[in-house]
Amino acid sequence: MKKKIIIVGAGPGGLASAMLLTAKGFDVTIFEKQPYIGGRTSEIRLGDYKFDMGPTFLNMLYIVEEIFELTGRDIHDYVDLIDLNPMYQLIFHDKKINMTRDRNEMLRQIQELFPGNEGGFERYMKETNQKLETLAPVLQASMNRFTDLLQPKVLKALGELEIGKSLIDTLSRYYKQEDLQLAFTFQAKYLGMSPWESPGAFSILSYIEHAYGVYHIKGGINKLTEAMAKVVRENGGEIHKSMGVSKLWRDGRKVKGVILENGDKVAADDVIINADFAHAMTNFVEPGVLKKYSKEKLDKKKYSCSTFMLYLGVNKKFDMPHHTIWFAKDYRKNVEEITNSKILSADPSIYIQNAVVTDSTVAPEGKSTLYVLAPVPNNSSEIDWEKCEGDYRNLLIKMLEEKLGVDNIEQYIEEEKMISPRGWEEDIAVYKGATFNLGHQLTQMLTFRPHNKFEELDNCWLVGGGTHPGSGLPIILESARITSNGILRKEGIEELPVKPLPKVDGFQPKNKNRHGNQIDTVQI
Repeated sequence: MKKKIIIVGAGPGGLASAMLLTAKGFDVTIFEKQPYIGGRTSEIRLGDYKFDMGPTFLNMLYIVEEIFELTGRDIHDYVDLIDLNPMYQLIFHDKKINMTRDRNEMLRQIQELFPGNEGGFERYMKETNQKLETLAPVLQASMNRFTDLLQPKVLKALGELEIGKSLIDTLSRYYKQEDLQLAFTFQAKYLGMSPWESPGAFSILSYIEHAYGVYHIKGGINKLTEAMAKVVRENGGEIHKSMGVSKLWRDGRKVKGVILENGDKVAADDVIINADFAHAMTNFVEPGVLKKYSKEKLDKKKYSCSTFMLYLGVNKKFDMPHHTIWFAKDYRKNVEEITNSKILSADPSIYIQNAVVTDSTVAPEGKSTLYVLAPVPNNSSEIDWEKCEGDYRNLLIKMLEEKLGVDNIEQYIEEEKMISPRGWEEDIAVYKGATFNLGHQLTQMLTFRPHNKFEELDNCWLVGGGTHPGSGLPIILESARITSNGILRKEGIEELPVKPLPKVDGFQPKNKNRHGNQIDTVQI
């Protein structure tokens, strides 16, 4: 008889786990509270305008390819991938730089804007390539016991963790000017952390983009989770939307299944939780059951920042790249206000996606979707979002007008949606509105992060940004492989393999996937 697996939540981690386990013959059912699949990697549709709710680009494509390969599928049969060049534009108060995988173009721009730093870029790419080679096996292995830290591959990687050094410390070895350092450290925002506090090991994030590229999926990154759900169903798995879980069904430490919000009890051999970790632990388990992750202890953990989101359907086109990041004039002050002072910055940094410049399917002809994201403090702050949402929205609109050189952008807005930290927590069940989950301090990484095989309950597993190896879409998919392998190991079934990192040749843009198939490269 097939082993029965229940997965709580149809986010990318839950869907990837379902893909892998159904491919191995397990009977898998996903229960999703929302009326849509994908979690934060889902679609928001406003009239004829289409937006991604959360992630707007795909990197580490090789991981996605592997997850699909392990189910006997090819991701390129399910979605249309577009290799972006440049990957994104960074705008500082006195300069702009187009980040690209074209090595010669990167060197030209660095020579023009930051003369004397060209050799630093070459050293960064070479040395960080080795760092990723050393760290990747650690991020792809289970970390369920403290003894896992004694594995040879972990001990080998200790030096690359750069304990005691911040991301800025690490990048200062390569680049003299702070703006250029920030151009290779802003990815710390994916972790919801300050580059002055984020561990130096995360210098791999920018390298990964320069080595392997940044991709758009036609129709939005939400098409990836749609494709994953399709594979689950092709494999015989079930996905139930608008059917939330209220509690884990337990007998002491043993998890027997789930209790749905409608009161039904559904039995399972194992339960995988893909809901936001801290939200799940404070809602799915009765008070007093958990010790390590009690409500009181969870409240004292360190969490990422939040984000304030605007989704604007506008009756106008704009001359701007697919991805743009505008840095605050005093970026360090802005980041300190987000992560430490926990107040709203008068001069925030913002990210804009103008997807229609690449993908005409997301808006009607002659119109655009503008996705606006401002990192802001999570809900451990004293900010009363119910009172200030409108004012902050107006501040971002004013910034758009100034930076785009458009008078009264309001006249072009046909559709609009806003998600504040309050909305993330109340409507989308994100603990403290911390969009990127638990922080990624070294004290909350590896075996110090919630384990994929949940340590406080039996037959209970975790996937998603709140468990090892961490947040970020491709890393969440890795958590699914680690968790699935744990279940396979438990059942005595052959585990899912992990391929070596794809080779990078000269850091030049590649327009073929690892199968040799062509991928469109769009010059923006």
